[in-house]
Amino acid sequence: MKQTQFLKQAIEFNQTAFDNAYNATVMVQDQFEKAANTMLEQAGWMPTEGRKAIDNCVDAYKAGRDHFKKYVDESYEKMAELMVF
Repeated sequence: MKQTQFLKQAIEFNQTAFDNAYNATVMVQDQFEKAANTMLEQAGWMPTEGRKAIDNCVDAYKAGRDHFKKYVDESYEKMAELMVF
């Protein structure tokens, strides 16, 4: 097997592994968010400001998660361009 083929397969494997781990993490986080939202909706003691703060934190976390995925995907694309398979 040529070294370039091996390197290409290794990069594709790493990208696929990252994508699968990322998707699994997103699914777990989304399920937790649904459970937390259900609990917070039933919590009569939670003030509106507190709920807004939690929602803002969740939104910021999701945005950060999406940016991270975007940066990793861009890095894989740049690596493929540099390797010229």
